Amino acid sequence: MEQLLGLISTIFPLAEMQLPFMQKAMLGLVLLAPLTAMVGVQAINFRMAFFTDAISHTSLAGVAIGVIFSISPYWTMPVFGVLISAAIVYSKRNSFLSLDTVIGVILSAVVAFGIAIVSRNPGLGKMVLRFIYGDVLTLSNNDILFLFLLLIAMVAFQIYAFNKMLYAGMDSLVAEVHGVNVTLFQYLYAAFLSVTVIFCVWWCGILIVTGMIIVPAAAARNMSCSIGAMFWWAIVISLISSISGLLISAQQWAGTATGATVVLVAFVLFVLSFIFKKAVSGRKTF
Repeated sequence: MEQLLGLISTIFPLAEMQLPFMQKAMLGLVLLAPLTAMVGVQAINFRMAFFTDAISHTSLAGVAIGVIFSISPYWTMPVFGVLISAAIVYSKRNSFLSLDTVIGVILSAVVAFGIAIVSRNPGLGKMVLRFIYGDVLTLSNNDILFLFLLLIAMVAFQIYAFNKMLYAGMDSLVAEVHGVNVTLFQYLYAAFLSVTVIFCVWWCGILIVTGMIIVPAAAARNMSCSIGAMFWWAIVISLISSISGLLISAQQWAGTATGATVVLVAFVLFVLSFIFKKAVSGRKTF
């Protein structure tokens, strides 16, 4: 860990990057960026942007459940998020309702439950604010290790499932006929998306987590002629946004929240990608 942090201080020879907490924040964002990019590409292709927003808002209920059972929210939030994502997938597969309707119903109940519990415990206000705004500058060594392991798991999942999920996204019935276990991949992707979203909530806040996942992937789609190109462009744009956002937020003339700055940089890149797409609108797109 110390060697990695030392490498970051060498790559970014700025005064603020000599501080250990800034080095950890940079390392954490460099690991988090590919994660958000990978889940973001599939969230856009599967039209699940609202799903991402819904999972981020379950974190409030996750905190409330932790309080009820005297368990750390850092355990209850991801577990509850995965359970809610599974409930959404199950409800969509076993009802005639559209995905956005299912998400709207479940999200309403979950958010109402979280607010009801928090309103009974005024002392939870500061904890809730911690997750609303997030703070990537408080990353610990254990957080970075967990993020590294999650990234490894996500890469392995993408290597195995990327083409199968793409096939299922285009036509789930045909994919099942050709031996793709669509149900399994839907639940696995929902679980990975939920854990990634909750991790973003911890360090970047509920209010902007959807932006970190969706905006780089949307910009990548503007830049790409294929799903493969979109995948790699999303990672590049997410990395540029994360690194630039942290460095800008650390400047005295900016003094902005890191997560918000990351999303703003990503939005600027999205606007540039949109201009690029309009300039070359005659080319073939997917």
